[in-house]
Amino acid sequence: METTRTLSRSASSAVSVYMRQVYGWMTAGLALTSVVAYGVAASPDLRMTIFSNMIVPIVLIVAQFGLVIALSAAIHKMSSSTATGLFLLYSALTGLTLSSIFVVYPIGSIANAFLSTTGLFLAMSIYGTVTKRDLTGMGSFLMMGLIGIIIASLVNFFLQSSMMDFVISCIGVIIFTGLTAYDTQKLRAFGMDAPLGDGTAVRRGAILGALTLYLDFVNLFLMLLRLFGGNRD
Repeated sequence: METTRTLSRSASSAVSVYMRQVYGWMTAGLALTSVVAYGVAASPDLRMTIFSNMIVPIVLIVAQFGLVIALSAAIHKMSSSTATGLFLLYSALTGLTLSSIFVVYPIGSIANAFLSTTGLFLAMSIYGTVTKRDLTGMGSFLMMGLIGIIIASLVNFFLQSSMMDFVISCIGVIIFTGLTAYDTQKLRAFGMDAPLGDGTAVRRGAILGALTLYLDFVNLFLMLLRLFGGNRD
């Protein structure tokens, strides 16, 4: 019985240490994204450099996809400093591309969308932490939905349908809200086996976890902004 209690306390400690690092790096990434986005938006010269030539945003988006793939597929081969640097680089690049929202949407709409996203994210992250329900099945369904809205978004890029954009945004909010709970539960399960004696492995796992939740937060924010943000016109 005492051995069981010791193992339980050890697993709880591992989860706590791991999740603190996950949320800490996620917060750092979001802060860097926000600073870069606002800094670019406040500089007409930087905005002109980035958005006057469509090649630059395309290159930035391709670079972001490349970094996500590299981190997801090869993080176990990287040093902890390399993984951290790539995550922060991805956050900065995301800030460059997201700076356009300050041109399209009023600052009040951006702030409201951010606060709404923070509330939803915290609520679903707490749910993913405390629920006894296995969310694995829901995760599979949500991933299929995610693939669906990616395809629909690509189609609507050519159709430019406001109704389809509204539907995509509504479904996107549901999907990324659910993914936040699913990913939180998945990361906590991973954290139970975190090798606390191996700082490099824990940091790499925390960076990958931070990237996962960062993507959930940013995409949820963008969906809410598209849904309720209006525009400057």
